[in-house]
Amino acid sequence: MEVLPISNEFYIKDALTYFYSDCAEESAVVEALAKRLEAELREAKNTHLSVGEVLLPNGLTVRIAQDIFKVADNEPCGLRGCTLYINFDGEGGFNKRLCTFRCDPSTPSTFEVHLTLKQSTAGWSNILPQFIKKITRGGAVMISSEYQLVLKKLYRSSLY
Repeated sequence: MEVLPISNEFYIKDALTYFYSDCAEESAVVEALAKRLEAELREAKNTHLSVGEVLLPNGLTVRIAQDIFKVADNEPCGLRGCTLYINFDGEGGFNKRLCTFRCDPSTPSTFEVHLTLKQSTAGWSNILPQFIKKITRGGAVMISSEYQLVLKKLYRSSLY
């Protein structure tokens, strides 16, 4: 048997325990998923949004992870069967898919969650300290605390 390195930093031993253990605590799973969301947004900042900073409201990724976890609780494979699509709705009709990832690449997807983040139209940039405005050379995108989760099942249940 050959052991291959895993390139994704969140499929290390601890995160695997959180995501794939049947007896994992909810808080550990939510925390690992929130970190994964943050990492994907950092990557998208450079590749898709081309901005200096992406500013998120405090605790947004944790709330999103909790909602995804609750949705996954009713699914046959739980969070393991989730494929997550992260989309961004920006100003001026700018819509972009930021990334797609499967929570467990070794489990067939049983459902998809489409997460749509929205750019903040409120003027909360006015309260940012001046030094943060200056270090965001390429501009900053401010994400609203509002988001949309859409569940799409990839199976048919005989119960319904």
